[in-house]
Amino acid sequence: MNFKAALSPNELARACAEAMWKEDGASQGLGMEMVEVKAGQAVLAMTIQPHMVNGHGIAHGGFIFTLADSAFAFACNSHNQRTVAAQCNISFIRPGKLGDHLVASAREISRTGRSGIYDVRVTVNDTVIAELRGHSRTIGGALVPMAEAAAGRK
Repeated sequence: MNFKAALSPNELARACAEAMWKEDGASQGLGMEMVEVKAGQAVLAMTIQPHMVNGHGIAHGGFIFTLADSAFAFACNSHNQRTVAAQCNISFIRPGKLGDHLVASAREISRTGRSGIYDVRVTVNDTVIAELRGHSRTIGGALVPMAEAAAGRK
């Protein structure tokens, strides 16, 4: 039986996200939530907490980057091929503030061979505060064995 055909691309993406989430102490530890995952796409959210504010009284860029990077990770691993970041570039457009609910929406731009390009937009109330472009590289192996993925559908 061809197990890969047993799951739709979005069902497989969700199974991959669930497998990754179980092991992702960094994203969970920062209070991130997985809002949506589809093939080549992911939306994660996080609220800026007091320990995430810098000496200027605004969200530390590292926390904004981490949210964007996590959304990038879930999007590029949605095809059941273990994938890591090879390079990322972020542009901070507006500051985040204490209590802001940040939403990072990642989407696949290109995926060829072992390489991919993903754009991530971070917003607060639909206002863009940061844009990240990430380049990914598959490293081999699956997140979800196909037999288990197919069995989970029954």
